Amino acid sequence: MPKYQELFEALPGLYLVLDPEFRIVAVSDAYLAATMTCRDEIVGRELFEVFPGNPDDPQATGVGNLRASLERVRRTREPDTMAVQQYDIRRPQSDGGEFEVRYWSPVNSPVLDEHKRLRFIVHHVEDVTEFALLAERQSLQEAEIVRRSLELQEANAKLRIADSAKNEFLSRMSHELRSPLTAIMGFGQLLSFAGLDEKSEERVSMILKASDHLLAIVNEVLDLSRVQEGTVSISPETVALQPLLDDAIGLMRPLAESLGVVMHSPELAPGAGYVFADNQRLKQVVINLLSNAIKYNRPTGEIRVFVEEAPDERVRIAVTDTGRGLDSASIDKLFVPFERLDAAAAGIEGTGLGLALSRTLVEAMGGSICVDSILGSGTTFTVEVDRGEPLAVRTLTGDPDPLLRIRRYAGGRRVLYIEDTAANVRVIEGVLERRPGVQLLSAMFGRLGLELAREHHPDLIVLDLHLPDVPGEWVLAELQDDPETRDIPVIVLSADATREREQMLVAGASAYLTKPIDLLRLLDVFDRHLGSGAAAVGEFGAELELHFEA
Repeated sequence: MPKYQELFEALPGLYLVLDPEFRIVAVSDAYLAATMTCRDEIVGRELFEVFPGNPDDPQATGVGNLRASLERVRRTREPDTMAVQQYDIRRPQSDGGEFEVRYWSPVNSPVLDEHKRLRFIVHHVEDVTEFALLAERQSLQEAEIVRRSLELQEANAKLRIADSAKNEFLSRMSHELRSPLTAIMGFGQLLSFAGLDEKSEERVSMILKASDHLLAIVNEVLDLSRVQEGTVSISPETVALQPLLDDAIGLMRPLAESLGVVMHSPELAPGAGYVFADNQRLKQVVINLLSNAIKYNRPTGEIRVFVEEAPDERVRIAVTDTGRGLDSASIDKLFVPFERLDAAAAGIEGTGLGLALSRTLVEAMGGSICVDSILGSGTTFTVEVDRGEPLAVRTLTGDPDPLLRIRRYAGGRRVLYIEDTAANVRVIEGVLERRPGVQLLSAMFGRLGLELAREHHPDLIVLDLHLPDVPGEWVLAELQDDPETRDIPVIVLSADATREREQMLVAGASAYLTKPIDLLRLLDVFDRHLGSGAAAVGEFGAELELHFEA
C-alpha cells in the first residue's frame, strides 16, 4: 500500500491541504521551503495565523484576496482560480525576520465526501516571482516611456504655444509695418504719375525703391519660420544681373557715402549677365552682402562687385571689401544665426541674421555661398548660382500701362472702404482720381461700415481686417448673412500677410489683397468689379471697350 502522505509531501509543487475552518492539515516539502517554515510549526494551525501578511506593505494584498477565495470555495464547493497575488513571506528570526516579496498564482480546489460535503480544500500555488519581477521591470520601463512621452507631448504643446505666439507676433508686426508702408508706397506711386520734374522724379523713385526694399524685408521676416524648418518659397526665373546689381548698389550707396566707403559699379564679364534664380531673394542676398561690406569696411575703403562665369554652367557673384578682414576662428562663426562676433562692441548695428539667412536662401535656389578673408586686408563673399538664358528675360517697354489711363465707367459707381487709417483712405481717393464717376464712401468702424452698406448698397466694398471695434471677419460674415448685402462683392485689403487667403475666399470674399498694394493691381481689381459689361472713356476722350473675364 503506497504511503500517500509521503508521496504528497514529496510532490514538487507548492501544496497545502486545509480543513473547512482553514486549518492546515498537510503541506508539501516544496511549500515549506518556499515559505521558510517547518511542518511541525504550522500543521494544525489556522492558515492566516501562520501567514498573517505584512501590515506595512499596502501592495501585499494576497492574504486578503486568498481569504475571499477560500470562502467562495467553502460556499460554492467549486474550484477558484486566483489572479497573480503579491505575498510578503517573513524570513525566520534567525535570518533577520524581514519580509521577502513573492508573487504566486493560486488555485483553491474543494475535496467533497460521498454526501457532497466539504472535507478539504487543496491550496496549490505557482511561484511566478521571477516572471512578475521581470514584468514589473518592463512595466516600469513602459511607464518611463509613457512618462517621457507625456513630457515630450507637454514640451511639444509648449512649443506649439510658443510658435503660435511667434506667429501672432509676426502677424502683428507685419500689420504694423505694412500699414504705414501702404501710405508711403501709395502716395509715392501717385506722385510718380503726377508729371514731376526730373529731380523730383528721381527723389520719388528713391522713396519707392527704399519702400520696396523695406517691404521685401517684412516679407523675409515672415519667412523666418519657414527658413528654420528648411522650407523656403522660391520662384526661380531668368534674372538680368545688371539691373539687379544696380538697384542693390543704388539702395546701399547712401549708407556707404555716410561712412565714407566708395562703391564701384559692378563689373560683369561677357556671358555672365543672366542667372536662373529668385529675383527678389537674390537681390536680398546681394543687399545683405553689400551691407556687411559697408559696415565692416574702413573709412575711405572700397567695395567692388565682380560677376564672371563659373564651372558647371554657373555664374559667380563676388562682393569684395577692403575692410579689416577675419581670422579663421571668426570665419567659422559667420553663418551662425545671431552671431555678431565683435560687432556689438564696435558699435555696428545689425541682428546677426543676414548671413545665415543669405546662405539659406542661396542654397534654396540651388546655389552656394562661401567666404575668403585675409586679416587686415579685406573679405570676399562669393555666391554661385545657375546661369540663365537671356532670351527668357521679358523686355520692358517705356509705354505707360493702359490701366493708368483715365477711365469712366458707363454709369455711376459707388465704393465703400471700411478702413481705420485715414492715410490709406486718402491713397484710395488718389487711385480713384483715374476713375472719375466713382464715389468713395469710407467708414473707420466695422459696424458703421455695415450700416453704410445697408443704406447705400455700394457696387463694391473694400474691407480691412483690423478694425477698432470688430474684426473684419465678423463684418464679412454679417455682409454675407444679410440678403440686402450678400451680392455686393467684397475685396479684403489687409496688412496681414499671414492669414490664409482661402479662408477669406471661402467666407465669401471676392479677392484677398495684402498691403502695400500695387496701384496698378488695385486699378485692375476695380475695373474687373466695377466695369464689367460697360464702356469706359480714355484719357483722350476715345471710346475704349473693356473686356473682362467671367
